[in-house]
Amino acid sequence: MAERSFVEEVKKLRLGAGELFSGEGILAVTKALLESGVAYVGGYQGAPISHLMDVLADAQDILSDHGIRFENSASEATAAASLAASVNYPLRGAVTFKATVGTNVASDALANLASGGVTGGALIIVGEDYGEGSSIMQERSHAFAMKSQIWLLDPRPNLPCIVQAVKDGFDLSEASHTPVMLQLRIRACHVHGQFIASDNRRAAFSIKDALENPSRDVNRIVLPPASFMHEREKIHERWPAAVKFIEERQLNEFFSADAGEIGIAMQGGSYNTVMRALERLGLADVYGDSEIPLYVMNVAYPLIDSEWERFCEGKRAVLVIEEGQPNFVEQNASSILRQCGSTVALHGKDMLPLAGEYNTATVLKGLRAFFERYGVLEPQPVPRKVIPVLAVSSTPLAMAEPAEAVEAELTLLDPVAALDANVHARPPGFCTGCPERPIFTAMKLVERELGAHHVSADIGCHLFSILPPFNLGATTMGYGLGSASASALNASADKRAISVMGDGGFWHNGLTSGIANAVFNRSDNLTIVVDNSYTSATGGQDILSSTALNPTRSTGHEIEQAVRGVGVKWVKTVRRTYDLKTMMATLKEALTTSSKGPKVLIAQSECMLNKQRREKPKTRKAIAAGERVVRERFGVDSDTCTGDHSCIRLSGCPSLSIKPNPDPLRTDPVASVLDSCVGCGLCGEVSHAAVLCPSFYRAQIVSNPTRVDKLRQRVRNVVIGWLQRRDAQRRARLAF
Repeated sequence: MAERSFVEEVKKLRLGAGELFSGEGILAVTKALLESGVAYVGGYQGAPISHLMDVLADAQDILSDHGIRFENSASEATAAASLAASVNYPLRGAVTFKATVGTNVASDALANLASGGVTGGALIIVGEDYGEGSSIMQERSHAFAMKSQIWLLDPRPNLPCIVQAVKDGFDLSEASHTPVMLQLRIRACHVHGQFIASDNRRAAFSIKDALENPSRDVNRIVLPPASFMHEREKIHERWPAAVKFIEERQLNEFFSADAGEIGIAMQGGSYNTVMRALERLGLADVYGDSEIPLYVMNVAYPLIDSEWERFCEGKRAVLVIEEGQPNFVEQNASSILRQCGSTVALHGKDMLPLAGEYNTATVLKGLRAFFERYGVLEPQPVPRKVIPVLAVSSTPLAMAEPAEAVEAELTLLDPVAALDANVHARPPGFCTGCPERPIFTAMKLVERELGAHHVSADIGCHLFSILPPFNLGATTMGYGLGSASASALNASADKRAISVMGDGGFWHNGLTSGIANAVFNRSDNLTIVVDNSYTSATGGQDILSSTALNPTRSTGHEIEQAVRGVGVKWVKTVRRTYDLKTMMATLKEALTTSSKGPKVLIAQSECMLNKQRREKPKTRKAIAAGERVVRERFGVDSDTCTGDHSCIRLSGCPSLSIKPNPDPLRTDPVASVLDSCVGCGLCGEVSHAAVLCPSFYRAQIVSNPTRVDKLRQRVRNVVIGWLQRRDAQRRARLAF
């Protein structure tokens, strides 16, 4: 069950020539694949490209109508390896995954694919996850494209350009016999817009044709001596063919190229940000008309020497806008210009930050410095009066130092800068009712008894355990590598290392690189596999062990069977993670048992977010139909709560908060359960497991109650009212 359904949106994929397509960037990419005659598509979900996989999954009937094979690949490496179908056959294939971690996982297959080259068009659609919206290490795909000489497209983030880039990518791949990488940044994936559709078309050469007419070319296989030939072929044949195609097709764009002596060169993905900054400076309008010459590289690699020479001819200075380090484009452009004898002054990282995403405020500051240096803008005077806005410091602008005043002036132009400076960041955390929270609560409670253990974390929702209130986890080395990253920590000692991995990471590569590796090397550590039935962190897609019935995929394969299949003897499965006592007892047993060898604890409970997506519509429908519906909620008795707050410190649930103590003689605030509670019961379990207080209570909310429910409630009201009155009378007597 994916995070979002695109069942209605995918109907637009059937639009024909001349019809207007409106939608999201990832939907437009799918339409472009259909219009390009693709034969097969694969991929692995991961932000910001997860929804593209969801769109493809929801469009399987349309893909099948056009003879297109679609696979939810086991990993990015699996997806990339499937492009081997394009090596010997004129089959167009596309794969998609998250960059840069996905590219790293797929690197072996991609390097071999780029070495031998392709016959059919091979397109790698990577979701570029660089910048403030990222959840991974800050790297870019550019380096990998350069290393393996895979041509890199980075189109302007609007739907017509993205769709055209997909089509151009296939043509470029076939013209140069080289795989092509299409980079879609976070905003490009989710941008909305329109374009004029074309007819979908079936592949001229199908997978059936390839199977019935097998072909091979030993020179395409990466094996000496052919592999040495591949390198020369890349440089002397494929590269010139790519450059010729890019020039003739005019994939890169020039805007107002001869408008002045000062120019800006940028990758296509940065175009919208640059135009917004120019508009704020009064040098462009909202329609994209710029007073400054622009060179937009929709092909980020390779750079085209002739185009750089032409754009810089007659110019005094050019600013290169390129996010991140190293500054590949700036260095390459500098080399091109020096070799052709150009005297233009090239700027880049001297005007803009060396690292970090280039948002509008950042680009605005760099452009102002560049334009002031070359006289396009007058130097900005330091404001000398107080302006009543949220500034980056509490010092009034009239009293501010020049640097502070400039920052404050930028805040006026971009209020986001003010928010960044004054609003605390909200760290990520588990959802309300998340079944993974009790796992780490149990670990903290067992830690009180057995002491701290080394905990090797993994990629996924469970990685939030490294943050408060749990503060568990010492390292994370990659998706499904939780167990592997503790493999060195095996020795005769009083404690065992603990590793954590999710069910998605387990099937991605954790079974072999972690569990099987532990069996082979006779590890004595503990691995906790968090089994919530989905790859939850990427949007809730189904996997092998999902309990949901998927009509197009095989599910229901138990993790415990797979673990035992590779030789693990000590395996325990906790079927309900919210059972805190069982979780604690099983965890303690795993850490203290005299049994040698790897130990695996499988902690199962369905992802609460996916469960609520499924159950809430059913509940609303049942209530509207007049059916009796009972929902459980938990609360805290303010008179009983001690204000200890261990329930919060050992749970961290977003539905747990605090409120003023009703007792005027007590100053500590008491715990409170918000209406967002989903009734998982962990907070009460924590209180009882930690032997704290009986302040938690469970209540039932009955919608459309029956006569029996109403009668039961009236009896309760009478009994409780009588008890309350008796207690009040007793208190009154004691007062006298």
